[in-house]
Amino acid sequence: MNRYPLWKNLLIGLVLLWGLIYTLPNFYGEVPAVQVSSAKATLKLEPAAVTDRVGEILKQAGIEHGGIFADATSVRARFASTDLQLRAKDAIERAFNPNAQDPSYVVALNLLSASPAWLTSIHALPMYLGLDLRGGVHFLLQVDMPGALTKRLDATTGDLRTLMRDKSVRHAGITREGNTVVVRFREADQREAARRAIQTATQDLQLADRDDAADDLKLVATLTPQAQKTMRDFAIKQNISTLHNRINELGVAEPVIQQQGTDRIVVQLPGVQDVAKAKDILGRTATLEVRMVDDSPGLLEQAIAGNVPFGTELYNERGGPPLLVKKQVVLTGDRLTDAQPGFDGQTHEPAVHLTLDAAGARIFRDVTRESIGKRMAILLIEKGKGEVVTAPVIRSEIGG
Repeated sequence: MNRYPLWKNLLIGLVLLWGLIYTLPNFYGEVPAVQVSSAKATLKLEPAAVTDRVGEILKQAGIEHGGIFADATSVRARFASTDLQLRAKDAIERAFNPNAQDPSYVVALNLLSASPAWLTSIHALPMYLGLDLRGGVHFLLQVDMPGALTKRLDATTGDLRTLMRDKSVRHAGITREGNTVVVRFREADQREAARRAIQTATQDLQLADRDDAADDLKLVATLTPQAQKTMRDFAIKQNISTLHNRINELGVAEPVIQQQGTDRIVVQLPGVQDVAKAKDILGRTATLEVRMVDDSPGLLEQAIAGNVPFGTELYNERGGPPLLVKKQVVLTGDRLTDAQPGFDGQTHEPAVHLTLDAAGARIFRDVTRESIGKRMAILLIEKGKGEVVTAPVIRSEIGG
């Protein structure tokens, strides 16, 4: 005989019902789907507009779908069979990417839960299975640590040249030799002055003397073990963060991205069907460039008409009109030592805070001091194609 009060029985019944509802998606399984996401960092996907456009494309092509779903980064349409999925992918690809050599959107094959819309609307989702139960793609990526070390030493070489000039230390040349930076001197007192200046400026270098001749005195600088460890950790952290952002384009639920050893990253993408697209997205590279905008009267109109002036290139600004940008590169991403999201101190809007190395900061300071009132373009170059992310007007010298 049930001796519990009525409210306890009702509570137990509600909990069981609630659990049953959220278990239902596991019984519906998965169906083929096509996913649309942005292929460029400078192109923001508008979910509502893309959803309407995908629906119109499928209607014109006479392809029935089982629903179109959108989130902040992608739009996905599901289908009853793989034949419909492949036909839909071709139709959407042709409409969204008329220029196959320069695609603006990623159109990839995927799998979606077959749950009814009312279950999805209350966030009742199936349990996500790993590669052993669901299949998918397994990547093992290796970070180019020797390349990162070489770039760091090249930047250090430039930093030491700047430091020697600022401290008025005479030297006979600064070069990178393998994994070391060698500073040559003709006088011992100048070498000691350089040693003091370097030790004051940074704690990341180990210094050692090497004398090949009486007038060939050398100061050999190598990165300390702690500095090398910090560099490796930063490289791994940056690559994992980048991979997370790129995998969002594929819409993979619960991907596995983790470090393996000192320089490798394991990526597991359960349920991914389009292996070639996944490999392309994960493996693509982009470079950052800073250039000056050419605002000379009449030149932009001339370039739009097809006659681009010598020494300039025509680019499109993100969400804005075309810009005429000088070919001469002021700075590249190689001079960046860190990039962190944050907020602008004056407008309180979201911003990206960039940290430059010593040589990059000096170049940036000099250029902004000499170009007040002019526009500086920040370009993202990807697959040989460039876009202007932003082109602000320089209001004052930017140093530090």
